[in-house]
Amino acid sequence: MSNEIEGLELIGLSKVLGGRLIIDNLNLTVKKGEMVSLLGPSGCGKTTTLRMIAGFLIPESGTINLAGKDVTKLGPEKRPSAMVFQNYALWPHMTVFKNVAYPLKIRKMGKAEIEKRVHDVLTVVNLMHHKDSRPGQISGGEQQRVALARALVQEPDILLLDEPLSNLDAKLRVKVREDIRALQRRLQITTVIVTHDQDEALSISDRIAVMNDGRIEQFSTPQELYDQPATEYVANFIGSLNRIEGSFGDGQVIAGNEVVGIRPEDVTFSKTQAPGSYPATVDLVVPRGHFYEIYLKRADASFRAFISVDVPKVGDTGFAKINKALIYKDGKLVRTA
Repeated sequence: MSNEIEGLELIGLSKVLGGRLIIDNLNLTVKKGEMVSLLGPSGCGKTTTLRMIAGFLIPESGTINLAGKDVTKLGPEKRPSAMVFQNYALWPHMTVFKNVAYPLKIRKMGKAEIEKRVHDVLTVVNLMHHKDSRPGQISGGEQQRVALARALVQEPDILLLDEPLSNLDAKLRVKVREDIRALQRRLQITTVIVTHDQDEALSISDRIAVMNDGRIEQFSTPQELYDQPATEYVANFIGSLNRIEGSFGDGQVIAGNEVVGIRPEDVTFSKTQAPGSYPATVDLVVPRGHFYEIYLKRADASFRAFISVDVPKVGDTGFAKINKALIYKDGKLVRTA
C-alpha cells in the first residue's frame, strides 16, 4: 500500500457465513480523506464487508490494510477504526456526555483528557446543550449525532457507518446526511458508509462501490455511475431506466443479443415531429413534484419520460425522441448512441 493512500485497502477478500460464500475475492481502495459508499440491495455483502473492515469478522482469505498497516487478523479494539451501528447502540441510562466518553473510559484515559475530547466533539456535532440529557430525551437525529460523536471522540483513522440514517424519517434523513457530509469534509476523515439508498449514496459520496452478490460491479464517482453504468445491474440500480430490445429511435436496429437502456430524462416528447423522432401516445401521466413522469406507447415498445414543461395529457399523440441510449451486450456496456 502506497504512502499516498494511507486510507483503506482490501485485497482479495473472501468470507463464508453459514456455509455460503458471502464475499467473493473483493478488492477496494479508499484514499485518505475520501468518503466511499458501499451500495447495494439487502444480501449483497455490503455490511459483511464493513464488519470485516471493523474487525468484527475475519476473512477466510485476503488482506485488510488500514492507515498503511495490515490489520487483517486484529480485533476491533486494536484497529484504528470506529463504527456507528444501524441502531446507534446508545446506553439508555447514561447521559449524552457519558455515552460519548464511554470508549475513552474503557481505554482508561485520564479524566481531564476525556472531558476535553468529549467537550470538543460535542461542540463539533452541536450537542453540548444536550450533554446532560439521556438518549430517550432527545430526537432520533440527535441520537444519531451522539453515536457519531462517540465514534469521532476516538480519533479513528477511518470512520465506518452501517446504514446510519435508516431509522430516521425522510426529511430528517436528508438533513442528517448533509450534516455528516459537511462534518466529514471538515475533518477530512476517511469514511466508508453502507447504504441501500441510491439517493443517499449519490449525494454524499466521493466514490460509490455498487455491490452485487459479494462482488463490486462498478466503483466510480456518482456522476460516472449514472452517466456510464458499466453493467445492466448498475444501470437499473442507479436511477431509472427504460429497457428496450429490438430497435429504438428512428428505426435504429440493434443486434439480437443487445439491450438498449434509456434514462427517462433522455426522452423528449413534442406535438411536432423533429429529425430522429417517431410517433408515440401518452398512456399515463404521474406527478412527481417538480416534474412529471410520462408513460409513452408506440407500436413495439413502452417507456417513460421525465417532463417538466409542456406536460401532455393521457391520450395525447405526438413524437418521442431518444437523445441518448446505453447499449448492453451480455449485461455489459458496449457503447452509447
